[in-house]
Amino acid sequence: MEIVVIDGQGGGLGKSIITKLRSELSDSLLITALATNNFAAKAMHKAGATKSFFGENYIVSYINNIDFDALIAPIGALCPGGLNNEITSELASTIFQKNCVKYIIPLKKHGFYIPGAANLELKDIIDEIVSKIKNCQS
Repeated sequence: MEIVVIDGQGGGLGKSIITKLRSELSDSLLITALATNNFAAKAMHKAGATKSFFGENYIVSYINNIDFDALIAPIGALCPGGLNNEITSELASTIFQKNCVKYIIPLKKHGFYIPGAANLELKDIIDEIVSKIKNCQS
């Protein structure tokens, strides 16, 4: 099973996700970190990603050319200008159109209000995602 984790800026969210995936799931799980910049890629790789790439061209190419089982990203990855303007229109469209399970984290940013998500803690969201992935592996 291969999981793709997308993050930008400092990679803190991606790092938290990858750390949790590594602690809960099989070591044979492939985790690919796709980052908008080198700092995020390094943080996610250090957290346990099997491989990591950064930059729009690498992310778009990877998503378009590699089959993987699931993608985990903050909601800003679906929005042109998201993640402090690190997400381009092409990148957002590529992520959105990928045919795989997408776990989108409803961060309270970008002017979105997602009913039912206002009181959720990030830790609980990550736990739920990992639990769903764990059930898919069984």
